[in-house]
Amino acid sequence: MELDSNSGLSPKAQVDFELVVRARDFQDEKAYAELLAKYRDSIFFMMMKMVKNTDDADDLTIEAFGKAFNRLHQYTPNYAFSTWLFRIATNNCIDFIRRKKMNTLSLDKEFDTGDGELTIEIKDELLNPEERFIRKQKIRLLREIVDQLKPRYKNLVVLRYFREYSYEEIAEETNLPIGTVKTQLFRAREQLYALMLGKKDNF
Repeated sequence: MELDSNSGLSPKAQVDFELVVRARDFQDEKAYAELLAKYRDSIFFMMMKMVKNTDDADDLTIEAFGKAFNRLHQYTPNYAFSTWLFRIATNNCIDFIRRKKMNTLSLDKEFDTGDGELTIEIKDELLNPEERFIRKQKIRLLREIVDQLKPRYKNLVVLRYFREYSYEEIAEETNLPIGTVKTQLFRAREQLYALMLGKKDNF
């Protein structure tokens, strides 16, 4: 797809569109990396404003790029790539916030009992034996799925989600640039998602 001279895109947006074409049509890794580098910080700061948590903002940034790169075939130059990317990031973040609220319900809030406020917390230790068994089974299954990843992706997933390393710590541990760590992590998450779809009845 080529841009027509009357597309209405700014020079910056036209450059982005050329990168999109290279990434989408030719699987050009440098084009993906350039798009990531151009908008990573902006997306991250927007996520931070929305969730007020560095780790969540980091993960949501990676998810936004992962979803956008998976949907490049849906992008049309009727508007700037940045506008499209920010919309994906915002919608994904809103979904995350909704899920988080649903998961926490109101059990972390304080209740006025008349004799003072009471805070109710549900801890893992309160799970019954059956629930603990199911949880362990899911963790075991997840580890089996992680084992199916390519070695470089498996290592990154283990460091990030099992050992809870920060992106900076992963970059130091693997001697990779932090941009490469983030790019490979969202590719690893894509693979994980695809593998988990095949076992969705077990989750």
